Amino acid sequence: MGACEVGLPTVVPADGLPARVTIWEVGARDGLQNEQSVVPVDVKIEFLDRLAAAGLSILEATSFVHPKWVPQLADAEDLLAALSRVDGVRYPVLVPNDRGLDRALAAGVRDIAIFGSATETFANKNLNRSLDEQFSMFEPVVTRARAEGLDVRAYVSMCFGDPWEGSVEPKQVAAVGKRLMDMGCSQLSLGDTIGVATPGQVEAVIAAVALDGVPVDAVAVHFHDTYGQALSNTLAALRLGVTTVDSSAGGLGGCPYAESATGNLATEDLVWMLDGLGVETGVDLDKLADTSAWMAERLGRPSPSRVVRALRG
Repeated sequence: MGACEVGLPTVVPADGLPARVTIWEVGARDGLQNEQSVVPVDVKIEFLDRLAAAGLSILEATSFVHPKWVPQLADAEDLLAALSRVDGVRYPVLVPNDRGLDRALAAGVRDIAIFGSATETFANKNLNRSLDEQFSMFEPVVTRARAEGLDVRAYVSMCFGDPWEGSVEPKQVAAVGKRLMDMGCSQLSLGDTIGVATPGQVEAVIAAVALDGVPVDAVAVHFHDTYGQALSNTLAALRLGVTTVDSSAGGLGGCPYAESATGNLATEDLVWMLDGLGVETGVDLDKLADTSAWMAERLGRPSPSRVVRALRG
């Protein structure tokens, strides 16, 4: 019986790749935030529990963005209050501003993420701030969070292309990323929000970020799969030394402020590739595929993940 018949890729290690990759699972937050029908909080909690049981160690749980802007995540406090946290698993939340940080601290959160923009137009549409003004909004949040002992991650969106501005200069991405890291963030996640990047562009942006003084081991990548390039872009990043990859179970997700943004890189597709390359993730692909098939049933549509479809039909 061949390897693919039993749901396992043939393992052929490749040179120049990290021995282990950390998956930053965003399904419960980025994956669900754009769903039109409200997903019940008990379903979200079971989703997180199942993801933890599959071996994922970082589960971005929810967001403290104002409920008016992202109604799907209006239940953030309820979810965190009812969630049974698994030892060894981190549950970061997205925090946009000081009010969001107040809510996160009250909920006992220990890991937060802020969400900046590499472009002027998206900063205005997503944050109601100019490209420069976003830093004055984030700085007090990061400073206070670090003083409270929280870890802070910085997302930068539109790093490879913007639907209003077109191509984005790598130097511009690097400048934004450097300012966020200088505030005290521990990791910089480079987002291909509309999924237009190609591997050469990924190499150029990561090189520019490194040239500005952000070490590659502090860089994560966050690819959307609009043009089917997410896996090839991820492999390009890994060959440059990146060891943290954002993905969403079942390929769920989009961006409520960028209509051209389709689903995230599917965690199952990522794990299949990494398993085949002999790169450790700690993730049980079988349990993960079961989880995404279960969530697809709850959402009433097939999973976008090709691996989930191949393994579960």
